[in-house]
Amino acid sequence: MRLVASDIDGTILGHDGKISDRTVRAFHACRDAGVELVFVTGRPPRWLHPLQDQLGHTGTVICSNGAVVWDLEADKLVSARTLGIAAVLEIRRIIKDLRPAALFAAETLTGFHLEPGFIENESSELLSQFTPAPLRETLVGDDSVVKFLAIVRDGTPDDFLAEVRPAVEHLAAATHSSPGVAMLELSLPGVNKAVTLAEYARALGIDASDVVAFGDMPNDIEMLRWAGHGYAMASGHPEAIRAAGQRAPHFDDDGVAQVLEARLASLGAPRS
Repeated sequence: MRLVASDIDGTILGHDGKISDRTVRAFHACRDAGVELVFVTGRPPRWLHPLQDQLGHTGTVICSNGAVVWDLEADKLVSARTLGIAAVLEIRRIIKDLRPAALFAAETLTGFHLEPGFIENESSELLSQFTPAPLRETLVGDDSVVKFLAIVRDGTPDDFLAEVRPAVEHLAAATHSSPGVAMLELSLPGVNKAVTLAEYARALGIDASDVVAFGDMPNDIEMLRWAGHGYAMASGHPEAIRAAGQRAPHFDDDGVAQVLEARLASLGAPRS
């Protein structure tokens, strides 16, 4: 175990926005043992504060499902893979043809653009700073989209993904990370968590066989397959569980911490 790569939401972070004390201790023990830590998330850079505030993490974070690499300590972009505006608008058209009620939002390198109605609760703290407007008006020619979002209010995220993915695969890679909301996340074709994590590990001279990865949702599937030791949370999506070689205990039981404690013990390293 030379590198630990972990998803955030549903894997180490709960709906209450908290990372458990046990999980924090386990990550600190990894760091003390000389194990590299990298967090691999669907979140954009502006939503990484739990890592800083609760874990004291200052390293690299792979964001937006692999589209962005962010230096947390310097608070700056390292690299990005982006969708062009023309591709985004064509993806929107295709999805609208399939699901006329769909609504959209776009995460760019400079901000967040959302259509009216995209969020049902207009008082959402994370999105209240953004003013809804038609994407054709707010996305400008030099905007670079790192993640395009599509949401519908009926059906499941799995069904929505199965319908949309084959229709847009020539333009975007589609996945989802929401257990209950039918919202899709679309990125440049070929971009996912595994691709960017593999590049990061290679730059450190670390083989996949020495990587322990944790995740819980379909957007983690490629990463869990790539890592030499991929653990899906027992509380995770069935497809993530099938993709992973191993299973971590339920999120509510500090599953990531349990695995890390056992692996550190097998290395002869202190557990906390």
